[in-house]
Amino acid sequence: MSELTPSIWQVFKSVLASFFGVQSEETRQRDFTYGKPGQFIFIGLVITALFIAMIFIVVKVVLYFALGA
Repeated sequence: MSELTPSIWQVFKSVLASFFGVQSEETRQRDFTYGKPGQFIFIGLVITALFIAMIFIVVKVVLYFALGA
C-alpha cells in the first residue's frame, strides 16, 4: 500500500466529513487521486444504514413516551 493511499480510518473520516459537508480540499484531492472507490461506497453505505437505524430508534422511543404505551 502506498503512503498516500488512505487507510480505512481515513476513508471513514472522509466519508463522515462529507456527510456534514466539511471535507478539506487537501483530503478531497487525496481521496480522489489515491483512494479506492469501493472503500468509499462500502463505508458510505454502512454510515447511511447506521444513520437510518438511529433515526428509526429515536422516533420509536419518542413515540413510545409520547403515546404512553
